[in-house]
Amino acid sequence: MVCLLRDIIKEEAEKFLKTVNQDLPEGMELEFEGFFERGFFVTKKRYALIQKGKIVVKGLELVRRDWAPVARKTQEKVLRAILEDGSPKKAKKIVREVIEAIKNGDLDLEDLVINTQITRNPDSYQQNAPHVMAAKKAISRGRKVVRGSIMRYVVVKGKAPISQRAEPVEDVNISDYDPNYYIENQVLPAISRIIEAIGYSASEIMHQERQSSLDAFFN
Repeated sequence: MVCLLRDIIKEEAEKFLKTVNQDLPEGMELEFEGFFERGFFVTKKRYALIQKGKIVVKGLELVRRDWAPVARKTQEKVLRAILEDGSPKKAKKIVREVIEAIKNGDLDLEDLVINTQITRNPDSYQQNAPHVMAAKKAISRGRKVVRGSIMRYVVVKGKAPISQRAEPVEDVNISDYDPNYYIENQVLPAISRIIEAIGYSASEIMHQERQSSLDAFFN
């Protein structure tokens, strides 16, 4: 059924493109980009689509590899809940479960490790970025950290600035990490634009205030 629908849509799209392209100025041409099973649009330049299990995102920032795995995994699960299952409710539930897991310490330490490359000699850095501070701590404890090294660190509890609370993962126990940091600076920033696009805000996710107006649309 999906294959038949895809063929029909492609045929109609090609007819539409032919009609439009014949009236466009020379050098301009619309092309058929593909058939996507589901998508959601924030604006015409900010959207997420899925095609054969592959997610395509434009204008909604995907978490980079130098973020904690818990942020990357949560973002992907949320996108798939929306695009594969068509369920904002499931997306919200995923975020709530991750937040609770972080609060309760129900995570593996590796899910919290942030990996950042040291791009020059640690002593030559002027700013006190978290990965730099973690690198200097590692060096002071007898480890070798040089230009090109990947610094693996965890942000631990405390009242000092975040950069000063970045500790090499070798020196951290699972009970040391700062839950608030990972919720507010990793997970929520990773999914905020996405959940806002489906009718939720971060405060609603945190406090379970109201239902999304788009739930009925997807269900």
